[in-house]
Amino acid sequence: MKKSDRKQVLTRVMFVCLGNACRSPMAEAIARRIASDVIGASSAGLIPLGFVAEMTRTTLIKNGYRVDGLESKPILTAALEAADLVVNMSGRPREIAFENPAKVEDWPVEDPYGADAEVYQRIFEDIERRVAKLADRLRNPQGSRTNTRDIQGKGTSKRRP
Repeated sequence: MKKSDRKQVLTRVMFVCLGNACRSPMAEAIARRIASDVIGASSAGLIPLGFVAEMTRTTLIKNGYRVDGLESKPILTAALEAADLVVNMSGRPREIAFENPAKVEDWPVEDPYGADAEVYQRIFEDIERRVAKLADRLRNPQGSRTNTRDIQGKGTSKRRP
């Protein structure tokens, strides 16, 4: 069987941050474009702001990503249960923020909300790297040596209390 003949099963990934206005919508848009063969992406917020930040939209568009369909929304129980993997970028410990922390992966990504374009671009690049690594891990599960619990960027992120 040729590689192209194999049907890849999508991993349902829910990206979560605090307001679902910056980090998680970025991750959702990135995953939809660069990992649509392995990731069924969605996003939500622990405390959704109700809008996607304009700098988030601007940064995604500047980098060639689509923003249609992105919205700030709460974590719905059904969507959380349906997710195969929850990527936590909220800065909150997964054991406190989620009922089932076993399927949660922490990504310590700085929150750019209210920052300038340069910060948004840096955070975008950090998230893009992380999504690419996740997609690679899902495409090649045997060859991945990445710790599935904590994905570290290249010095661009910092832990938040």
